[in-house]
Amino acid sequence: MIQLSATMRILVAIEPVDLRKGIDGLAQFCREKLAADPFSGSLFIFRSRRGTSIKALAFDGQGYWLAQKRLSRGRFRWWPEGRNAHEVVRSLAAHQLQVLLAAGDPTATQAVPAWRPVPCGPGSVPSSSWACR
Repeated sequence: MIQLSATMRILVAIEPVDLRKGIDGLAQFCREKLAADPFSGSLFIFRSRRGTSIKALAFDGQGYWLAQKRLSRGRFRWWPEGRNAHEVVRSLAAHQLQVLLAAGDPTATQAVPAWRPVPCGPGSVPSSSWACR
């Protein structure tokens, strides 16, 4: 099961993707275009060219999860834009992803600032890479 938590690393691909791709095609897209490891435990979000569908890809240690949402009406109006020509992926917080999945604008939401940041790096607890942003 894909469970969103405040410590989860969520990466949104800026450029639209051909959503006919399955797990292998999207994992390859992560490696080649996003320069990210699809086995990292991060949650990857992709949008169709028309903006009517999104797919989420995650690896949970045993295998991949692939989920898709297609809107019956309308489009996902908000999608991140690159700050420069080289930016291909943008990070979102868990509460922002929930707004995005409801076809809303995640930049219009705010959450309480983190009281204590999650430690990252070798020897820290938790030491898994998915907890680091």
